[in-house]
Amino acid sequence: MKNNMHSSELQTNEFDYFVEQFEDIRVLRYELPGFEFLPPRQKELVYYLSQAALSGRDILWNQNFRFNLKIRKTIEAILNHYTGDKTCKEFKAFLVYARRVFFANGIHHHYSNDKMKPDFDAEYFSGLIRRTNHEKLPLSNGQTTDQLIAMLVPVIFNENIYGRKIERRDGADIIAESAINMYEDVNQEEVEKFYAKKIDPTATHPLSIGLNSKVVKRNGEIVEEVYRSGGLYGSAIDQIVLWLEKAVSVAESDVQREELKLLVDFYRTGDLKTWDDFNVLWAQDTDPVVDYNNGFIESYSDPIGMKATWEAIVNYTDIEATKRTRIITSNAQWFEDNSPIQCEYKKEKVTGVAAKVINIAMLGGDCYPVSPLGINLPNADWIRKEIGSKSVTLANITRAFDITSQGNGFLEEFAADKDEVERVKKYGTLSEALHTDLHECVGHASGKLAEGTDPNSLKNYASALEEARADLFALYFMIDRKLIDLSLLPDEDAAKASYDTYLRNGLLTQIVRIKPGKNIEEAHMRNRAAICNWVYEKGKAENVVELFKKNEKSYVRIHDYFKLRKLFGELLKEIQRIKSEGDFEKGKNLIENYGVNIDPVLHAEILARYEKLNLAPYTGFINPDLIPVFDNSGEITDVEVEYTNDYLGQMLEYGRNYSFLL
Repeated sequence: MKNNMHSSELQTNEFDYFVEQFEDIRVLRYELPGFEFLPPRQKELVYYLSQAALSGRDILWNQNFRFNLKIRKTIEAILNHYTGDKTCKEFKAFLVYARRVFFANGIHHHYSNDKMKPDFDAEYFSGLIRRTNHEKLPLSNGQTTDQLIAMLVPVIFNENIYGRKIERRDGADIIAESAINMYEDVNQEEVEKFYAKKIDPTATHPLSIGLNSKVVKRNGEIVEEVYRSGGLYGSAIDQIVLWLEKAVSVAESDVQREELKLLVDFYRTGDLKTWDDFNVLWAQDTDPVVDYNNGFIESYSDPIGMKATWEAIVNYTDIEATKRTRIITSNAQWFEDNSPIQCEYKKEKVTGVAAKVINIAMLGGDCYPVSPLGINLPNADWIRKEIGSKSVTLANITRAFDITSQGNGFLEEFAADKDEVERVKKYGTLSEALHTDLHECVGHASGKLAEGTDPNSLKNYASALEEARADLFALYFMIDRKLIDLSLLPDEDAAKASYDTYLRNGLLTQIVRIKPGKNIEEAHMRNRAAICNWVYEKGKAENVVELFKKNEKSYVRIHDYFKLRKLFGELLKEIQRIKSEGDFEKGKNLIENYGVNIDPVLHAEILARYEKLNLAPYTGFINPDLIPVFDNSGEITDVEVEYTNDYLGQMLEYGRNYSFLL
């Protein structure tokens, strides 16, 4: 079911962001403001890049778990071709499970990494398959329906196998005990020894070894299967290449044209030197209106933080909002020089920090349907040091979050008092946007490694520590007078609103996302918990931050914002040292001691209070449809935007049109 609202109509019509809510998830739409005013050639570029962003969808599903594609295609077949009763409670439960699987890009929860349990039994699921046209089922290599059932039922319903997508538990074999499909028949010790032989710790421009490959054991020998044309995921990669080559023909500049060609070459060869060459050129290309990320980029889903999942976004510049980030980046050297970290780990010259605010035009891969709010790339430390990086804040995604969160009762339930509520209502949107800008624009771009430090030395704790480092950088400067002098904040109360929100989230409310009895697993959540628990403990003697009870409910109150800032600075200094020196043990201890465990009594209380609000802790998005308009000769003359409100329909549409594996 399509909402036939076109982009030009949004100027006079109230945009409805909300789509639906189920289980712990809400789904929103996002608006493309000003897209209709882009020149036709830029719209055409957005369209081609968007098709490339959608074409790699199967790659992520397969990376997440080796049975995911078979399960997804079975679910799609049932939804499209099941002939039985669709009104019973079991089928309704199946619809919820299908929605959850689509949202997570697989059968493991996108945040907790636990295998999701269906609210129907294996017998019912088997019946669904049997009453679905067998010609539409993903039967391969002569497989029968019964054999498909025998394959999928234990995978989905047996709690004792494939229970966690990523296992980060201290003491576990985080490779062998993770269901993530980046390794096969190998354990952690074998993988670490395998890569120890490949990594040159003395290299000044080290390659991102292992980024785009799967490690497998074949006939007793450990080898890499590289993601490339003609290799692993080749048929999907060929589709990405097809659309990237079309994008080359309408690139905004010669530089963008050359970087797209390099990206195509990388996909064809899998060569990591080409990947670096692409990222160097892409990082230098700071002026395009239309830009993109496309590739094997983020390593958060790899237990040891080396391999990257496939992701893509397409965006265009929000010119007015970008003025804020340009102020930040033009002062990047001041922030670096005045940060509280050790002098030897500061950059003498902050190079090429390019920041802007963007509007997303398409989300793909590991950015869909759950979108980031800010991005800073490339990831390679040497490129960031010598060439620079691009930092972006996602304006239209943030706007959708903000508008749909207004007046939902969450702030009033968990804020300590009316003053905090009013302060956050007045300044929260601005201060959170600025925190994201500082985190992405100068936080991730700050600091440097000591000579000879292996960038992979922090292993499974690298992601949480890096996010903590960037968050602390933003927090430390948030209350600095410099931000008021730069007209980025109106007064100190705006900075205090940011501190209020961060401490309340890190000490209390983020745990609404976690099931009772579970620990914190996700890197960003570990980061926030570690920061907040550390400053709470270290500031106890002076009562910097108070955890207190009122009417049997727990609250957080900050008594001294400037002493809190000092604590943020002390922790930032230590985490920068940990990263710069590759101090694995200290990094591990920091995250394990402060960022993992949850007080079960507090957890039960927070969950009970949150449940009464009838809210969903996780948010994702469905994409708009970009519709090309052709002239009589078959050339694209325009691209129109249509906004759908059919979440399940979009998932099925993508299954039909962008399925190139299995």
